[in-house]
Formats: sequence, structure tokens, C-alpha cells
Amino acid sequence: MTTTLSHIARGATNVAALLFERVDATPDKEAFRHQRDGEWISVTWRDTAARVESLAAGLLALGIEPEQRVGIASSTRYEWIVADLAIMSAGAATTTVYANTNATDTAFILADSESRIVFAEDAGQLAKLSGRRAELPALTTVVMFDGSADEDWVLTLDELAELGEKYLADHPECVRHTIAAIAPERLATLIYTSGTTGRPKGVRLDHKAWVYEGEAVAALDVIGEDDLQLLWLPLAHSFGKVLLAAQLACGFVSAVDGRVDRIVENAAVVKPTFMAAAPRIFEKAHARIVLTARQEGGIKAKLFERAFVLGLDMDRRRRAGDIPGPLMRLRHKVFDRLVFSKVRKVFGGRIRFFVSGSAALNREIAEWFHAAGLLILEGYGLTETAAGSSINRPDHFKLGTVGLPFDGVEVRIAADGEVQLRGPNIMSGYHHLPDATATAFTEDGWLRTGDEGRLDAEGFLSVTGRIKDMFKTSGGKYIVPQAIEEKFIAMCPYASQFLVFGEARNYCVALISLDPDLTAGWAAEQGFLAESYDNLIRLQEVRDLIDDHVRRLNAELNRWETIKKWAFLERDLTVEGGELTPSLKVKRAIVAERNRELLDSLYV
Repeated sequence: MTTTLSHIARGATNVAALLFERVDATPDKEAFRHQRDGEWISVTWRDTAARVESLAAGLLALGIEPEQRVGIASSTRYEWIVADLAIMSAGAATTTVYANTNATDTAFILADSESRIVFAEDAGQLAKLSGRRAELPALTTVVMFDGSADEDWVLTLDELAELGEKYLADHPECVRHTIAAIAPERLATLIYTSGTTGRPKGVRLDHKAWVYEGEAVAALDVIGEDDLQLLWLPLAHSFGKVLLAAQLACGFVSAVDGRVDRIVENAAVVKPTFMAAAPRIFEKAHARIVLTARQEGGIKAKLFERAFVLGLDMDRRRRAGDIPGPLMRLRHKVFDRLVFSKVRKVFGGRIRFFVSGSAALNREIAEWFHAAGLLILEGYGLTETAAGSSINRPDHFKLGTVGLPFDGVEVRIAADGEVQLRGPNIMSGYHHLPDATATAFTEDGWLRTGDEGRLDAEGFLSVTGRIKDMFKTSGGKYIVPQAIEEKFIAMCPYASQFLVFGEARNYCVALISLDPDLTAGWAAEQGFLAESYDNLIRLQEVRDLIDDHVRRLNAELNRWETIKKWAFLERDLTVEGGELTPSLKVKRAIVAERNRELLDSLYV
């Protein structure tokens, strides 16, 4: 159907109005691409708005009221986006749930948020809800993206839209009136923190925070209607959500597919002009590209190595203000055609820049990509800041920093080194947790981030680690484990996790898990049969391989930071095993507790 909302005034004060403001501006331009039966399907802004309006009216027909919570338990997909926009267009607030969240935590999040309706991706998500229905007294209806409505409290997405169409026939202005009544301070989203230090906390983010984020990105003037992003990030995470706000404000196209194992394949097909990712994606891509080049051997491997030696040198010279000589420029041009262009082609060949967030990006990884002609713009933010607070710009960046603050965001460094923030993107508080909310802010109203950092003379922010994760050895030396861990991961493509410990001990140790595919590939090349992870960690040759990388790491560290002993974890860390959060952050305390005997053995 044709949207009835085309006359909403510009200058949107809520996310729903921002959507229809975008529809007014570019109704027939492509908005999204999504997969259906293996084919990419294109959807315009007009079509998107029509679907959103039908679903929003369906929610109103079910009796949803202002600021009541509606959950989405799903991986990233087009249906997630229209459901989220429909929830906000109905005046309600979205509670986000990662698709890989276990049943216990899913029930906790939906119960704590008092979600009345939940959009569930498939039968697997429905099973989590059905098995915990007694713990969810507020939940009345489940809407399925995939699958049939074979339970009394379940509707399909199409059935909800049909219900909405009938409701619109009797109440044609219902969604328009609802959107007009949404104040900027109204709750838009409830996103639960990753729970690295305990139970997840619900972060309350209002409409003005997301509208500000969209406008702040648009004000950078680096993304426009002709751009295309590959969107795979979890939309349950604030990093994914801020990309939606930016899309509404800027009007670019999003090709949506949340399957991480399809990123490279999808990039080759859709040829994005930019893409956002967590550092782990760049680390894995770097490791695989480097190992593939090494495995080719011969002249190709030597050419690859020489190209990056020259590329890194030339790139550093340029960033330092030096002008490379004509011979160096000529050699770089040859290497660009033979090597760097092929690296860029892995991601489709049209990338103008990447955006990295959610964790620290290793500077060596950033420099390697930049040498290949792929700029990674690192940014910084928290769930509590609606994701975006600072970012590097394509024409004004410093590798190793998280850039300059968004216009309107203030940054200061406290006496203990903590980064503190103030601005229109800051949360209104934690859901049902007034004490935690009070603790999160200073007496004069600045958000305590828990991150240690520094500002340089130009205002570029560097984040050096989590204050709580820093520890002191028995010799009185402070250790920032993340810095050591990032350096090793960049250096050793065979490692999946590298965790440093040593609080109140006289030296540092590490627990290491392997990337089973890359390590098995190395072992096979060496003529060793390793059919399982268990076999890999028992091969002396694999241990020697990793030990060599640890020695290389130690050569670059201060004496008190060096890793004196290390051990393999018996398996890689997983979300299902409880060692990783759904956003893939390590639950360091849980890893330490579960491996207490192993850690103690490294001090014998």
C-alpha cells in the first residue's frame, strides 16, 4: 500500500519520523537488498515504509501501548529491520536479543524488560520462549519471521501485516497519529549489555539518541545515497543499530545478510563501498590472506612479502609527511597492480573505507590494510552511548586512535585516566536499576566509560584498555593485558584467543586457543595428520610453532610484560560454552575460574 505518512514535517524528532522523512526524500530509490532463495532482492524506501506501516498497525491492533517493550530474537536480516521500525512507529520500544543467546538469558532479558510481544526468527527461537513461558507473564504474542503459527499465541509476520491492513482500513490515521505523539525523550530501544561481569543490564536509549546518531553521521558528509554497505553486524548490538539510524539520515543502500561465514562471498557479489565490522573480522581476514599467500610459495609468496614491506614503508612515510621518491612510487604502482588490487578485490573492489568498532583494533592490522589501499576508520562508543561517540574521518585520521568526537559529544579524561563522556547520545539509565544508573555517572553528569584513554593536542582520542582489566604484578608493575593480546593476535594467524593473566603474581602467563582450520592447514602442509583440535594441541610441532610466536612477542615487550609460560586451552572459547558474550567479548573471569588449576600449574 502507499504510505499515508508522506506529509510528516522535516526535522524529525523520533526514529519513525526519520524513516518517513527519508521516504519523502527518496521514495523510489533502493533502500535494502536481502536474500531470498539464494537471490538478492531489492526493496525501495516506499516499499519498506508500506511494510513498516502495516506491521505497526498490526501491533496497535494487538493493543501495544506507548513505550511498552517488544522483543526481537533473531539474527540480522531484512525482517529484523522492518520489525524494529514498526515497533518504534507503533510508539513501543524494541528489546534486542541476540539469536545465539541461550534460553536462560533470553528469558531473563524478556522478563526483565516486560516484553509483551516478541518477533522470533524461527522454530529454534520459539522453542526458547515456549520452554520458559511460565517465566514470561507479560508475553502474550510471538510473531514468526520463518515458520508457521502452530501454537495459540503465535502469528506469522504476514498474518500480523494482514491484521494491520484491516486495522488501517478502520483507522487510516492511526500510525500517523502515533508517530506524531512520540516525544524525543520517549524510550526507543532497550539493549542489554553483554554481561562480561555478571547479569546483563538493560540500557535505555531514547529516540533523540538515535536521531542524533543519524544526524551526526550525516554531518560528517562521507556517506551518501549512492553508497552501498554490506550489513552483517548483529542488529541486537548498538553498533548494528547505529548503522540503521545512519542509513535513515544518509539514504545509502544496505545489502543485509547476517551470516558471518558469507561476508567475503557476499562482498564479492554486492561490491559494497563501505562496511562496518568488529576487529576480529579484520584479524581473521588478515590471517587468511597472509596464510594463503604463504601457502602459494615460490615467486608469488616472495612478491606478496616484498609488496607489503614496501607498502608499509611507503604508507608510514606518507603519513609522516614525507614524499616518496619516483623509484619507490614506481615499485609501489607495480605491487599495487600485482598484489594490493587482489587484496581489495577480496572485498568486492569498491571499498572506500571500513568502519571498526565494539573493541580495540590492533594498529598493525590497521596499517597492513592501509598499505593495501583499504582504510579502516576506527571509532568508539558504548551501548550506553547509542554506539557512536567518536570516529576517524577519511580525510582526517590517525591510525591507532578512535578519532575525533562527534559534533555535540564532549570527552574528558579523569584524574585516574578514565574516559568520560557527555552528549545527546547518552542513555537515560539502566532499566529497573537506579543504583547502577547513579554509579554510571559522575556527580556533575558525565558518563563513566570504564575505559582508560588519552586525548592528544588535536583532540584525537586513544583508548588504552579497560581500567578493571588492568592488573598489577607482585613486583608492582601495571599490565594492560589487551595491548599484549592484540599484538599477539596480529602476529600469530594460528591463534584464536590469547589471554594474559598475572595479577598479584611475579610474572605473566597466557592461555591460548587455536584457530582449528588455519592450524590444521599448516599441520597438513608439514605432513602431520591432525583430525581434531585435541590432536592439534598435542602435536609438539604445533607447540613449537606457537612458542616461536610467543618468543617473537616477548622481544617486543617490556621485561615485566613478557609471557614466561603459556598453555593451550582444551578447546576454543564459545558463546554456547559461556566464555564469550553474544557480541564475542571474552568473559575473562569465567575463563580464569574454569581454568584455575591450569593457571596455577604455570606458576609451579
